[in-house]
Amino acid sequence: MASDDMSGAQAPVVSVRDLVKHYPIERGIIFRKRVGTVHAVDGVTFDLMPGQTLAIVGESGCGKSTVGRLLVGLEQPTSGSVTVAGTDLSTLNARELLATRRDLQIILQDPYTSLDPRMTVGAIIGEPFEIHPEAIPAGKDAKGAVRDLMARVGLNPEFINRYPHQFSGGQRQRIGIARALALNPHVIIADEPVSALDVSIQAQVMNLLMDLRDELGLSYVFISHDLAVVRQIADTIAVMYLGQIVEYGDAEQIYEHPQHPYTAALLSAVPVADPVVQRSRTRIPLSGDLPSPADPPSGCRFRTRCFQAQAKCAEVMPELVASGDKHVVACHFPLEAVTSV
Repeated sequence: MASDDMSGAQAPVVSVRDLVKHYPIERGIIFRKRVGTVHAVDGVTFDLMPGQTLAIVGESGCGKSTVGRLLVGLEQPTSGSVTVAGTDLSTLNARELLATRRDLQIILQDPYTSLDPRMTVGAIIGEPFEIHPEAIPAGKDAKGAVRDLMARVGLNPEFINRYPHQFSGGQRQRIGIARALALNPHVIIADEPVSALDVSIQAQVMNLLMDLRDELGLSYVFISHDLAVVRQIADTIAVMYLGQIVEYGDAEQIYEHPQHPYTAALLSAVPVADPVVQRSRTRIPLSGDLPSPADPPSGCRFRTRCFQAQAKCAEVMPELVASGDKHVVACHFPLEAVTSV
């Protein structure tokens, strides 16, 4: 795929090739019968470079969170590969996979359900040290390491014995971030980390994530449906629709010159603070609903909602092809080629 050309001379920290995840649809209580397949992820390929933030964006149900779970091994791929620091995760045994997971951690979406209400904050953040005691910094015990992590993410270390219900939503998400940092990972998968927070708290958490990235040299896979949030943090953007990447490239290029109709429609829905600019913008509405991943359309999966679909779109699935430097798009009729749009 074209992303191979975008990796440059530097080796990627995570390399995903032709990643597929299908879920069987079964019926019956005693005798289970397969009656269909959910195409959650279908042939996703990308590279994550050191220090880079790759944002995966799209509507709910497009498969972006499934990609995140596949990256950290919470789901096993149907086919394809996830390579971390040059090692294909599918080739590792349980012990080797446990060691590799130190480099790959996840921040979950909901700060209210992702923390065990029966555990104290100290126990939640310190749990990774029970599995990987070698990760405790020299000269520290586990409790001291937890206090340092709490301070790093803006929590009062004196609250170490409190329970999750005693914290606000933003503070709970900081607890999740501290837990993800415990093992000094190189890569963090942030699965919609601010979508459940108030707007003012979103900005604080986003600033924290960016500061940690710069301070610790982290690489992020940032999963979100909010393109306004993504613009603040992303270097590269992958736009997903119904299990496939439809546009991939440098963040500024995507925002300034979207070429896939779906990307343009998403960007047209992002509000602008300036009311004069907002009134002058043209909204691109999408007709219909997202098709079922159990029965995706033939050819281009976006064609049933596309404002410029033609007969070819129903017959031939478009491939990701280069469209300028570090920019690929899967569309038979990209926007630059359509002068009327």
